[in-house]
Amino acid sequence: MSVTLNPALRLRPAARLIVLDPAGRALMFRYDVPGRPPFWVTAGGEVDPGESFEDAARRELFEETGIVADPGPQIARMTPEFVTVEGEPVQADERFFLIRVDDARIDTAGHTETEQALMTQHRWFTLEELESWHEAVFPVELAAMIRSAIAT
Repeated sequence: MSVTLNPALRLRPAARLIVLDPAGRALMFRYDVPGRPPFWVTAGGEVDPGESFEDAARRELFEETGIVADPGPQIARMTPEFVTVEGEPVQADERFFLIRVDDARIDTAGHTETEQALMTQHRWFTLEELESWHEAVFPVELAAMIRSAIAT
């Protein structure tokens, strides 16, 4: 797969976690950013300098959910351009990891101050809900990504 990056924007490497509960539902977090419509995203975040995508996936998973788990293999890569919740336009390099958990309990005590202010909800979505939710869900093709990953 060829990836085209925009050199005018800061490259923002990120690990994204597709967390599935025993019922096959995906964990999503709702962001309420002032001046923007609410949107839902997977757990995850920016890779720290010197950190691998896999190490960032482990760290972000624990910080945002309280779950300690191996992220397993990368299942997808996307390079969207977007404006961060802090207002910075970036070129993302997002690597997605699929993690299955035995328990749907989430601990958000490790959220950063920004996450505490803007990540207002979390919930488990069925794949059908992801495809038809009334608010924006990112990535848009998440249900298809999950179906493809669990079919292999």
